[in-house]
Amino acid sequence: MFSLETHLALTLLIPLLGGIGVFLFGSMPNLRESATLGAAALLFLNVLVILQSVLSGTYAQVDLIDTLPGLGISLKVEPLGMIFACVASTLWIINSLYSIGYMRGNKEANQTRFYICFTIAISAAMGIAFAENLLTLFIFYEVLSLSTYPLVTHKGNDAALKGGRIYLGILLGTSIGLFLPAIIWVWTVTGTTDFTAGGILAGHVGAGMTAIMLFLFMYGIGKAALMPIHRWLPSAMVAPTPVSALLHAVAVVKAGVFSVLKVVVYIFGIDFLAETGAADWLTWIAGFTLISASVVAMTKDNLKARLAYSTISQLAYIVLAASLVTPMAVAGGALQIVMHAFGKITLFFCAGAIYTATKKTEISDMRGLGRIMPFTFAAFAIGALSIIGLPPLGGSWAKFYIMLGAIDADQLIVLGILFISSLLNIAYLMPIVIRGFFFSPLGTQHPPVAVGEEQSFIDRTAIKEAPLLAVAPPVLTALACIALFFAVDPIYQLLLPALGK
Repeated sequence: MFSLETHLALTLLIPLLGGIGVFLFGSMPNLRESATLGAAALLFLNVLVILQSVLSGTYAQVDLIDTLPGLGISLKVEPLGMIFACVASTLWIINSLYSIGYMRGNKEANQTRFYICFTIAISAAMGIAFAENLLTLFIFYEVLSLSTYPLVTHKGNDAALKGGRIYLGILLGTSIGLFLPAIIWVWTVTGTTDFTAGGILAGHVGAGMTAIMLFLFMYGIGKAALMPIHRWLPSAMVAPTPVSALLHAVAVVKAGVFSVLKVVVYIFGIDFLAETGAADWLTWIAGFTLISASVVAMTKDNLKARLAYSTISQLAYIVLAASLVTPMAVAGGALQIVMHAFGKITLFFCAGAIYTATKKTEISDMRGLGRIMPFTFAAFAIGALSIIGLPPLGGSWAKFYIMLGAIDADQLIVLGILFISSLLNIAYLMPIVIRGFFFSPLGTQHPPVAVGEEQSFIDRTAIKEAPLLAVAPPVLTALACIALFFAVDPIYQLLLPALGK
């Protein structure tokens, strides 16, 4: 019924129209949440229409605003953006269902504002996914930062306001101070900012200037959370859990690492970076971030804080993949965006379900909770194993392709980094599962026994899960982690044009 170009423009409009519906029905919770779910479903179907065209070899483009030559606000479909759009639109539906269960279960205030900001953030994520050039990417990148600030500060207390200041300060500071100058530099030397297969910088800048320009991009895209500009991510954990899921899986950090891949592939070009060696320094920075964030995660007793540092580490896999500048590594980075999104949203959903049912936030207080919340903890276990990279779960493919990329790049030390990281992933994730299923709650055994020596059992009459809408979403995303293991080939085939194959 609509042209493909109209469907592309609707990816921006549908969430915004959903936000208008949320505003109009703000005083009627059922209708308000129906508007959210309806917009999420329509966006998903709209993205599927675009995906079908891509699979048939047709790519749409829409010029929204024409400005200077080589600078315009335009949308264009390409494989990397298509994958990001599919992930964000799919998870928005599940996250919306979860948000209803969580926000109602915890009687959160300002729910209308919450859902409106969520719709703006999703619209911005779609703009980032389908940005035709750096200027368009930058504009929607900034809209995403601004629209998520009220979500981070949702609770309105001192901790939330402080976390919000750090969040917005770092993201705006890096984007305006580094990202924007890098975009201007690219336009100055090439006369364009369009994302182009094979890159646009070859023949315009030397190896030294390329390395400096890459530095501006990698640290200007602060949402990728490379150390030492990672502090915004744990600071944002003061937000409600559905917001944490948005930040870590649906939009914000995924927008960051997606932008990293898009800039490396379509602005620099992986062949050009490989020839100049301009990305060698980035491999070491990403490797350091990957390992050190995992070590910090092990020290955190607060579950959301541990998951936040886990995200910093897992994002570094994608930056590491981009730095290797081989087709296999880039494929691994793109797969990591997908696999980490489903694995990490599962873990955050579970953290929120635990809080909703028990009001517990510290891992040390979660002994035995797996017995009264078996569905939640089983979902957590599956999500954790996918993050670790254990078959048959989707996360295993991402790390496998990055390993192949490291071999192609003759960076065998990267294999050691990946091996150490996997061990650290086990060390900070699996004790949560073990503590939940195999330890008894404190004070429940008479006489008391040593920690770790308690009898393990599940009393089915004592099951106390969170409300259904807070439990069903993590179960669904956990099952998706399994399904993605068997669905990797279609994703890889979709990526091939971006890899020059």
